[in-house]
Amino acid sequence: MTKMFRLAIAAGLALSLAACATTPPPVDLTPPPKKCDAKTTLEYGKCR
Repeated sequence: MTKMFRLAIAAGLALSLAACATTPPPVDLTPPPKKCDAKTTLEYGKCR
């Protein structure tokens, strides 16, 4: 019974380490594109 208990503890530890080892995908840190206001659109005809 002690061997089974130790095996279960070791398996649980191994599974918890494996679950924490995966890295999440990188976060996109680029800012969203700026929107033109009405004045800029009227002056230039398009966004700069």
